[in-house]
Amino acid sequence: MAISAHADSLASFLPEIEPADLAPGADAFGPVRDDVPVAPVLKGGETIAWAFLTSDFVGTTGYSGKPIHVVAAIDDDAVLTGVKLVKHSEPIVLIGIPNSRMVELTEGYTGLDLKHEAATGGEGHDLDIISGATVTIMVIDDSLVRGGIKVSRALGLGGLSPLQAEGPKREVDMAQDATHDWTTLSGDGSIRRLTLDVGQVNAAFEATGDQRAIERPERGEPDDTFIDMHVALASVPSIGKSLLGEAEYQNLTKWLDEGEQAILVLGRGAYSFKGSGYVRGGIFDRIQLIQGDSSVRFFDKQQRRLGRVAASDAPSFTELDIFKIPADAEFDPTEPFRLQLLVQRAVGAVEKTFLTFDLGYKLPEQYLLPIAAPAVVDDATGEAAAKAALWQRIWKDRTVEIGVLGVMLLVLTATFFFQFHATMNARVFYWFRIGYLTMTLFFIGWYANAQLSVVNLMALAGSLRTGFSWDAFLLDPLVFIQWFAVAAALLFWGRGAYCGWLCPFGALQELTNKIARALKVPQWTLPWGLNERLWPAKYMIFLVLFGISFVSIPLAEKYAEIEPFKTAIILKFMRDWPFVVFALLLLGIGLFIERFYCRYLCPLGGALAIPARIRMFDWLRRYKDCGTPCQTCANECPVQAIHPTGEINPNECVTCLHCQVLYQSEDKCPVIIRQLKRRAKTGSVSPKTPLGQPPANHPNAKPQTVS
Repeated sequence: MAISAHADSLASFLPEIEPADLAPGADAFGPVRDDVPVAPVLKGGETIAWAFLTSDFVGTTGYSGKPIHVVAAIDDDAVLTGVKLVKHSEPIVLIGIPNSRMVELTEGYTGLDLKHEAATGGEGHDLDIISGATVTIMVIDDSLVRGGIKVSRALGLGGLSPLQAEGPKREVDMAQDATHDWTTLSGDGSIRRLTLDVGQVNAAFEATGDQRAIERPERGEPDDTFIDMHVALASVPSIGKSLLGEAEYQNLTKWLDEGEQAILVLGRGAYSFKGSGYVRGGIFDRIQLIQGDSSVRFFDKQQRRLGRVAASDAPSFTELDIFKIPADAEFDPTEPFRLQLLVQRAVGAVEKTFLTFDLGYKLPEQYLLPIAAPAVVDDATGEAAAKAALWQRIWKDRTVEIGVLGVMLLVLTATFFFQFHATMNARVFYWFRIGYLTMTLFFIGWYANAQLSVVNLMALAGSLRTGFSWDAFLLDPLVFIQWFAVAAALLFWGRGAYCGWLCPFGALQELTNKIARALKVPQWTLPWGLNERLWPAKYMIFLVLFGISFVSIPLAEKYAEIEPFKTAIILKFMRDWPFVVFALLLLGIGLFIERFYCRYLCPLGGALAIPARIRMFDWLRRYKDCGTPCQTCANECPVQAIHPTGEINPNECVTCLHCQVLYQSEDKCPVIIRQLKRRAKTGSVSPKTPLGQPPANHPNAKPQTVS
């Protein structure tokens, strides 16, 4: 296919790269090929490697929803000779992680053997993860490994052949049972032969350079037969009946279980393919069957002797044995295999040296059923499967973290559903909340780096405009699960489920404020009028960022640095000093005004508050007296979300449940205090109505509403 020099093509990136950076000693690049988008890396006019752009071969995108462009070079042995990170849109790398660290990690893939990766399914190397950039690193790794293997297969590098479109599985034609003579079977390839003479074996040992083996040559003349070994697939009806005879073939079929196959091995000459080791150990250690990446060793229970070859004009043999191939070996009789012969030579009293010789075998075409027309395979299907395998691998690797987050979400859900019971004991609930926020900060934030951000929402909006795909969002399981939990919580409780309990930076603000209070740091309460006028700021910030994202998502991501989340949570303050100063400034103000950033500046909080208006339930209990005249809850609300008239503003409430603690307080709630006094006067010991739940006809009863 023709490759045009568009902005993100290999041709556009090569002028920015020194050839020697991709292959030692290289001095130039050749033109990009038309059939495969690769360019030769030249040294003195000779091609020593091939350069390719990962995004030309692999469609994996980062958390930004865009590819991470890496140019790499691969030599004829399918080994990466150089790697360069040339372009990306990952916000965590653009602003958070030092570019030098990313360059160092990417260039560390130099020397990766793609033959080994192809054999191990891409898991033959260790993955170096940078804290806070897990998804980005996984995408770079996946792109280099899968892209490199595709290039190797397309160019035939390192012996890797192109993957063929998978068609119908070939099958042996079991209806064919005509018998043939030895000459016919040998001529059409039904019987394959390996012949070695003494001279060939001695020469092979001499080539090893092992002087001890050379000094012990095989006896006899060079032309004497060392071994003459024949192999046939005896479980194929026509071959089996021809070589074994009708009766012996029927015995063979009874001996074989479903899925099992059998080979006939015949031998003569000075060397035995069986040896005598199987008598002692039960294993035939001189032969093994190899097909693809699988090998089969035969044991004495898998072997039967044959008295004679039934085919006419067959030569005589000294060894005639049938070996059973077990079903769990997943042997495919329609595919090529080889029988490997181990030739051993004693070089000491008990020490031996070894050589191997292969006898290849492929079942002739006439024994197979006709080939059906192969189905057309869409390359997009394979790409989708690879993307799915990547996120599934990530989810599997983070099973423990996912489990812990799941438990935290269940605990929080139960707390909200049974909030009246959870808040009965003020002291117990206080320490429960402190413990939960600590877990949120240390586990979700600093350990798992699963802080949600307004950047996530902008990436989602961009994905919806350009073609939505789940793959990019599934790459970070804890973030993905939290977003689903937040979406559900918005219907039930509004934004407070996340902002008040699951946001690591929110937890950091509240915990540091608790410490400040313990140290007697004075707390500032803004006048109600000023508080109301500062609320809209976070909504305006969100709308500005969202508008910029329609023009340029990378630009919007840069301005989204008004969120101190990357600095304080993802990078743990290990960042350039202006970002650290900004985050510390916000936390410093929060020592005097609790959750200052959450209340007035957080664009994520503003974004969540907008859809939270559709919540279906009002859970927070209120009395008729709340606000008129009682102002206890309004005065003690940590984020000033309760109007002087008593209504709770759900857009600003972080659902800390402090008002529900006060709702049942025997020391602070006037309604409860009056109930206690009334019961004390009447001498009531077992009241019919628990404290905090006045009967419907009680003068203090008020609809259970928060707005």
